[in-house]
Amino acid sequence: MVHAIRIHQNGGPEVMRFEEVDIPPPGGGEVRLRHSAIGINFSDVNVRRGGFYFGRPPQFPLHLGNEAAGTIEALGPGVSDFSVGERVAYAGMRGEFFEDTGAYAEARNVPAERLLKVPGGVSDSQAAAMLVKGFTAWLIINRLYRPQRGDTILVHGIAGGVGFALGQWSRHLGATVIGTVGSEQKAAFVRRHACDHAVLYRETDFVAAVKAIVPDGVAAVFDGVGKDTFTASLDCVRPFGMLVNYGNASGHPPPIDLLQLAKRGSLSICRPALSSFITDVTTMRAAAAELFELVERGILKIEISRTYALHDAANAHRDIENRESVGSMLLLP
Repeated sequence: MVHAIRIHQNGGPEVMRFEEVDIPPPGGGEVRLRHSAIGINFSDVNVRRGGFYFGRPPQFPLHLGNEAAGTIEALGPGVSDFSVGERVAYAGMRGEFFEDTGAYAEARNVPAERLLKVPGGVSDSQAAAMLVKGFTAWLIINRLYRPQRGDTILVHGIAGGVGFALGQWSRHLGATVIGTVGSEQKAAFVRRHACDHAVLYRETDFVAAVKAIVPDGVAAVFDGVGKDTFTASLDCVRPFGMLVNYGNASGHPPPIDLLQLAKRGSLSICRPALSSFITDVTTMRAAAAELFELVERGILKIEISRTYALHDAANAHRDIENRESVGSMLLLP
């Protein structure tokens, strides 16, 4: 028996229960993984709420969580690429991020094909904190818009895990980064590593602030906030620029008239999904190798602002929803 966080219905943080569950021996192609650190992501909040995704109906009780790191305890039949005692991590299973969840647990069985070997220069905590967020940043930079020297990039929600990675990576590639945040505390945090200019978007007209820095507009907007920022961001983009919405912390952006993209300068819009590439194991492992290397070289700094005991996961969700978090947050079993 192990402890895990499960929900028996969708709702607020109060529906999260710390329960004992039984895990069978690992099946064919599986390993049993003892978690040492568990990543917390806004997608976990979305799964708990039940209001954002339209896949198959959830099957309750539902185990939360998509991302963790730990040590292999046992191998199932047919597993030869891993060994007991090896440090590994994972981010997501074979489908969407609302399917086959279960990282909020002391241990679980995981398909070996989803595992990533953690290099010596990366800690378990860093691995658990970086993969979902890092994969999102990797997808945006390597598949949608790659910042280059001379570009100015606007990153909404830059104090969050994905935004923080995007800001650092964009600056490494030579771009100037403007980041929006919700408080002066977060502004001070992101100025250290992730952006050249921090804008408090709740207190300031961020469009005017951006235009004051770069009158012709930014090359791209990377937006993890959604409803509160995305539409106004159309006025921040230079002709032929791109808007990427990767998150919905304030809710989904409203529908947009495609003709507005033409009128505002032949703009492009994209809404990426991690399932577009992490279901391909080869691509996923190549992306993880690049991310681990960037961390080992100190180019991507993984800021872990808060840790919580596994049984305190509901409070972690409350802090996310109250926008009290900066960087990455972890559950520690």
